[in-house]
Amino acid sequence: MRTFKAIFLVFSLLIFINFSFVSCSKKEEVVQKTVIQIGDEELQEASEAVYKTREFRGQERTYLSADFSEINKPSSLDQFTTHFHNPPIRQYWTGTCWCFATTSLLESELKRLGKGEIKLSEMFTVYWEYVEKARYFIQNKGDMHLGQGSEHNAVIERMKKYGALPADAYTGLLSGETEHNHGKLFREIRDYLNFCKENEYWDEEKAVNYVKQILNKHMGKPPETIEIDGQTMTPKQYLEDVLQLPLDSYVTLMSLKYLPFYTQGEYKVPDNWWHSDVYYNVPLDVFYQAVKAALENGYTVALGGDVSEPGKSGDEDLAIIPSYDIPFQLINQDSREYRFDNRTTFDDHAIHAVGMSELDGHEWFLIKDSGSSAQQGDFKGYYFFRDDYVKLKMLTFMVHKDAVSEVLAEFNPSE
Repeated sequence: MRTFKAIFLVFSLLIFINFSFVSCSKKEEVVQKTVIQIGDEELQEASEAVYKTREFRGQERTYLSADFSEINKPSSLDQFTTHFHNPPIRQYWTGTCWCFATTSLLESELKRLGKGEIKLSEMFTVYWEYVEKARYFIQNKGDMHLGQGSEHNAVIERMKKYGALPADAYTGLLSGETEHNHGKLFREIRDYLNFCKENEYWDEEKAVNYVKQILNKHMGKPPETIEIDGQTMTPKQYLEDVLQLPLDSYVTLMSLKYLPFYTQGEYKVPDNWWHSDVYYNVPLDVFYQAVKAALENGYTVALGGDVSEPGKSGDEDLAIIPSYDIPFQLINQDSREYRFDNRTTFDDHAIHAVGMSELDGHEWFLIKDSGSSAQQGDFKGYYFFRDDYVKLKMLTFMVHKDAVSEVLAEFNPSE
C-alpha cells in the first residue's frame, strides 16, 4: 500500500515540475533528501541501536520533500495554548499509535474531569486487542485484515471489557527490556492464525489461549489484580472505582463523501478490522471547526490520518501542505475525498492534539506523537501541524461528546 502511494506521489510531483502546472515560491519548492533506508514496514519505529544490526544498514533512499527554510512556524511550545497531557513517550517498534494516542487523550480527560494526573498502561490495552483480533479471526474464519494497527475506539471497547491499569502495573516489557518490539510477536500470531485458516482449525477457545501464550512470552502476562492504596482490585474495578472514566461519552467523527453527511456508518479502512460503524460523518468545514472549537474550549482531541507526506518533516517538527500539492484555498471536500479514494491519503497514524496557536493568518495545532519521527527535531515527541494539513490529511478524530454537542444534535436520534 505504501509502495503504491509513494510511486503515485513521485509521478504526480514530476508532472507538476516538468509542466509547471503550479508555480512555487522558494519556501515551497520540491527538494530531494536522502535518508537511511529502513525498508521493512515493521521496522518503522526502529531504535538506532537495534537498527544498526540489520543487514540493510547503510542503504540510502532518496525522496521528494518540501523546502521548509522560509516557512514561518511557531518557534517554541510556549507559543501554544495547551491543555494538560502527560509527557510524550515512544511506541518504538510497534504499530500501536492508535493506543498511545487514545490513551493520552483519556489521561488528559482524567485531569480535566478532576481525577488527577494518572499515567495509564498502553500495553495492557494492546495485549487484549491482540486477543480480540485472534478471536475475531477464528469466528470469521480468517476473513479480516490482520495487522498491528487499530482505531481510537478500540481502546474504549477493550477498556469496557477488560478494564485498565496504571502504567507501572504493566509495561508489556520483559525483564531487562526498555523498548517495545512487536515484530516477532506479531509474526508468531499471524503465522499461527494463518495455520489455523489453512487447516480449517476453528476451535476458538484453544486458538485464543494459544495466542495468549505467545503474548505472555513476548510481553509478560498482565496481572489479574493490583494494589491501590492498600486495596486489592481487578483491572475492571480500577477502571470503574478509581478512574471512573465515562467511556460511553467518547465519540468519533469523520468527513468522507462515500457516506451521507449527518449519518453514522463505517470508517472503511483496513485498521477498522471489526468494521465499526459508529462514526459520525460531517462536512469538512464542520469537521475542522469541531476540532478547533474543542481545543479552544479546554478539550484535547485524538486525530487519525495520513502522515506520509512531503510536507511533513520530523527534522522540522512540522506538517504543512505545500502549494505544489494543492493551494490552501483549493482544499475542500472534493480534494480531500479524491486523495482518500486514490489512496494518496491513507489511514496510517494516530496522534493527540493538545494545543493551538495562530501565526501569520494560519492556525497551528500542537501534536503529541508517539512515533519515532517525532524524536528527530528540536521538540521531542511533538509536531506542529498547520491548518491546511489537518483539513486535507486528518480523516477522523475522537473527543468527549460534550465538545461536539451542537454537531451531534444535527444527527437523527434514530440513526
